[in-house]
Amino acid sequence: MRVHLINPSHLSFGVGVITPRWLYVLAAATPDKYGDPLITDETLEALDPSTIERGDIVGIGIHTGNALRGYEVGRLLRERGAWVVFGGIHATLYPEEPRTLGGAHAVVKGDGDLAWAVAVNDCAAGSPKPVYEGGKVDADSFLPARWDLIPRDKYMWASVQTVRGCPKHCSFCSVWKTDGQKPRQRGADAVISEIVELRRRGFRFIALADDNFYTVTLTDIKVAARRADQRQRQALEEQRAERFELMDKLAKLPHDMIFFTQITMEAAEDPVFLDAMRRARIKGALVGVEAVTPEGLKDVYKDFNYAGETLVERLRAFKDAGVHVLGSFIFGLPSDRPETFEATSAVASRAGITFAQFVMLTPFPGTVDFAAWEKSMENDPTRIAGVPLTRHWLIPQELRPKVYTPHPVMTADEIRQRTQAVWDDFYSTRKVWARSSCVKSVKGRLAFVLISKLYRQMYANTGIATDSARVNRSARWARMIAAPCRRLFAAPPMPELQMPS
Repeated sequence: MRVHLINPSHLSFGVGVITPRWLYVLAAATPDKYGDPLITDETLEALDPSTIERGDIVGIGIHTGNALRGYEVGRLLRERGAWVVFGGIHATLYPEEPRTLGGAHAVVKGDGDLAWAVAVNDCAAGSPKPVYEGGKVDADSFLPARWDLIPRDKYMWASVQTVRGCPKHCSFCSVWKTDGQKPRQRGADAVISEIVELRRRGFRFIALADDNFYTVTLTDIKVAARRADQRQRQALEEQRAERFELMDKLAKLPHDMIFFTQITMEAAEDPVFLDAMRRARIKGALVGVEAVTPEGLKDVYKDFNYAGETLVERLRAFKDAGVHVLGSFIFGLPSDRPETFEATSAVASRAGITFAQFVMLTPFPGTVDFAAWEKSMENDPTRIAGVPLTRHWLIPQELRPKVYTPHPVMTADEIRQRTQAVWDDFYSTRKVWARSSCVKSVKGRLAFVLISKLYRQMYANTGIATDSARVNRSARWARMIAAPCRRLFAAPPMPELQMPS
């Protein structure tokens, strides 16, 4: 009997950008008596079902985007006689779906750090429970990943988590509901220990795979002070101090190491924090801009962001501090108009952001947007391939709409075409080459162009195109570009590296 962990995907690129961390965390959670789990990441290569035998235990992690492929894999492996257990955000939100559609014997809801071992033992005994409540474990219980199981030549970036949860409540995001609004921060030494192990193995680019790296804002502390809530203020200041302790220790790691994280715009108002990020070599951050107008920010419950020229100034503050921004923008908001697309493209250029992603508004389960949309669709009989539109993740991939919510002034196809045009403009060779001046050598600039083109192929063409032939062609191009791109991130292992003092 073997334990298998599977990350399902309908597209495979041969090389991954960032390691799917959960695979290696659950590998660490697997009891030793069952041996090392066999790990399959289908973003690299499709699963070979012949590797699964009767009596094996299979863990499948799903989010909404890959749930349909996950259910296909689950049914297939249950037919082969395996015990099938589902987990992940989507399974947490819809624990009944994996059992009815994915052949699941059991579902783990919430964190798997502790619950996974219980599920594995029960499957081995032939008596799994239908649902295991993983809940939200304390940061002290977060397991370090089994990086000894990672294939060295398959990923550009490794990933380490420093915090789970986000105190915000953005309407399009489910993190604050599934991971909670109270950030659970790991101790600095636990984080550094994992990073040291990864550098020993030859990874020098590390994604800090957090829901929000900036867990305490200056405004949070000011509000607590105004309320004369000394206990809350002290707790927030201690939490903030822990962030600085972590960044101080990151700064002591080998100087060739580079970090990337996810953060809110409010950090731009905190020059002391940005300076600590610079010293820690956190040189990139995904910043959720979402919208460039006050009306758009109101649409997504993100009024703590800025619009217009103030937005440009805030984004430039990151760049001035040496932090390159991957800006994330949403199109299709109720307040969007045709001119919004051009305005967004102009802001992205004027703000000097290094990378950008432009996504179309999609109502994802667990979000405020989805709840409102689902309610509005109660009397709508629309079905595609027999599937209600409100269960869009179950629609066959090639038939899924690109836009789900009716817009007051634009058609779905117009939103899609205008979104594609912004991608095309931002990632035109001329503009990519101009942005590549952020690196000095000609070799570095050429590498920047190659990585930009890869990003566009993987995330724009495969996600926006309606023609399945174009999607497959883009996947092939991405597969060709990915291998040389990975080599750009490779580094010699440092097996003797020790924890910084």
